[in-house]
Amino acid sequence: MNELIPRAEAVDAGTRLGQVLQRLGAALQEAEADRQVTKAFGDALIALVPRLRRFALLRTANAAEADDLVQATLMRAWEHRAQFQNGTNLVAWLFTILRNGHLNQRKRLRREIEDIDGAIAGTLSTPPEQEHRVALSELQEALNDLPAEQRETLLLVLVDGLMHEEAAIVLGCRVGTVKSRVSRARDRLALALGL
Repeated sequence: MNELIPRAEAVDAGTRLGQVLQRLGAALQEAEADRQVTKAFGDALIALVPRLRRFALLRTANAAEADDLVQATLMRAWEHRAQFQNGTNLVAWLFTILRNGHLNQRKRLRREIEDIDGAIAGTLSTPPEQEHRVALSELQEALNDLPAEQRETLLLVLVDGLMHEEAAIVLGCRVGTVKSRVSRARDRLALALGL
């Protein structure tokens, strides 16, 4: 046999595909009894499984993936059996379902990134901001509760980065007053924030 054409071996009843075929066979018998499908449709569907497997093996080059693809094809064919028109080409219909299923699967996989150890996912997540926002809100509230001269002095020294001497010039007071205001403001903030 040509090496380019994979062999589709018999379906083992213990595999998922084998179990699907057994359920499909039972469903086909019920549908034939209820006249939902013809016996010819059911027989042709089951008879085409080796060809579907061969086509799936050509597309996937992996036996497990091929069986999954055949299983999905059979399930889709069963779900849409009412759309199949008698007298049309069942092989072409099934192969089209299989091909489209495989292409859709490849599109989905192309968008996915393999991230076994979670390294990529770890870089995509952001730490929660609630705690940070709550802390900032509490700090703002504690600053607002400070007397105006302490708040102004503290912000000049700590936020604007002025030296005590420079802050004293801006505020028009002595350096010792600036140091005292900053110290008292820090103590009140620490007390208010529970530090």
